[in-house]
Amino acid sequence: MAILFNLVGIVLVVGGIVFLALELVHPGALLFIPGSILLVGGLLYMFLPDTLLNSYVGTLLIVVAAVAAGLIEVPYYRWVAPTHRPMSTTSAGLVGDEAVVIVPVVPDTLRGKVRVRSEVWSAKSTVPIPVGTRVRIVHGEGVSVSVEPLEPPRSS
Repeated sequence: MAILFNLVGIVLVVGGIVFLALELVHPGALLFIPGSILLVGGLLYMFLPDTLLNSYVGTLLIVVAAVAAGLIEVPYYRWVAPTHRPMSTTSAGLVGDEAVVIVPVVPDTLRGKVRVRSEVWSAKSTVPIPVGTRVRIVHGEGVSVSVEPLEPPRSS
């Protein structure tokens, strides 16, 4: 039975270390808190199984680990935020970015397309914008963006 306790504890500790390592590799995956909980739980399970399983102290220690991890996680994300963008992109998150028109933007329709970074988004505008024009995203809603040309259109 002692071997089983140690095996469960080892699995929890290894799982916690894997979660923490994955969080360091890709910040923003939100694995710091569960990794900390697994690590503390595994260590308690290995070295103080009675405290973890038969006492409120074990539960309290895990809660303290979760709160401490949360208090560390927020400043950590603020620190890494300038170098790492979120894993997913929303149209609202694109506001202010520059894009290039790849399908002509027709006023007040969603027929236009723009390339932002490596993604293509449906675009609308209050003025016609031809292909190849550099634009700035001024609003994002759902799966489309509103754009305006960076330079005023040339008159012919």
